[in-house]
Amino acid sequence: MAPLNSLSKEYPLIDSNFQTFCASHAIYSVEDFLLHDLDALFASAANHSNSERLKQGIHQLLLIVDALHPPVLNGLQLIEDAKRNKHVFSTGCEGIDALLGGGLRVGQLTELVGPSSSGKTQVCLMSSSTVAKNKCSVIYLDTGNSFSPQRIAYFVGQSSDYVSVNQVSLDSDLLSIVWSLFFCLLTGHKIVCK
Repeated sequence: MAPLNSLSKEYPLIDSNFQTFCASHAIYSVEDFLLHDLDALFASAANHSNSERLKQGIHQLLLIVDALHPPVLNGLQLIEDAKRNKHVFSTGCEGIDALLGGGLRVGQLTELVGPSSSGKTQVCLMSSSTVAKNKCSVIYLDTGNSFSPQRIAYFVGQSSDYVSVNQVSLDSDLLSIVWSLFFCLLTGHKIVCK
């Protein structure tokens, strides 16, 4: 983070007097400031002859930090932000889209569970084809090696413009790649494909 003396030209309240006051509390950077007890800092500022100016400097630093970082949001605010700012892909089924709050969210992993023959594969293939129809790339991982290119072509409308299928059996090398991708998704790493 920025040293306090680098802020003095742009922010007049962070002058040499304010920097000296901060140095007396071992505050030399914005990071030091954030780690310090703000109540104790305000109390100490109140004991100085130029206390109002020092308090204004403290407020100025807080404004600088607030401007650099988004505000902390609670859970409800995060959900509303996700609804407003995240791109959503339709699954192709209005009912499922409604249950998911609009559809499949970009950057999120959606897990589909249910008993055998409950339609999980059908929903996945329909969702994949709906996303592909929007000129987006889809990677479909089938760990049971039961993927049918004809079935996905049926969903897409049998248009070869959308479907490019490379079917591979899961040998140990591919399984290692899949687990690496899974680990990246779990740990929040971004994957960029070219």
